[in-house]
Amino acid sequence: MSALASAPGPLPSPARSEHLAWSPAVRRDGRWWLVATSGSVAITDPVFTGQLNQFASAMAAADQAVAGRRIQRDQPGRRRR
Repeated sequence: MSALASAPGPLPSPARSEHLAWSPAVRRDGRWWLVATSGSVAITDPVFTGQLNQFASAMAAADQAVAGRRIQRDQPGRRRR
């Protein structure tokens, strides 16, 4: 099985897609794709998709940690350092 498979048709709406950081990798309906202006290619290699899943989880955890710090920082009565 090939690691990449062509995907004909238009790109889905952004509401159903999740870009991974600033990369061309997009998770769409649970599947990973590489997206460019010329079209998209499905990623089917399980090792590669596993790495993308791990990176996406790490990015989500980092985003949550930053959001938590902002909430703590913005609490009334908290001194700023």
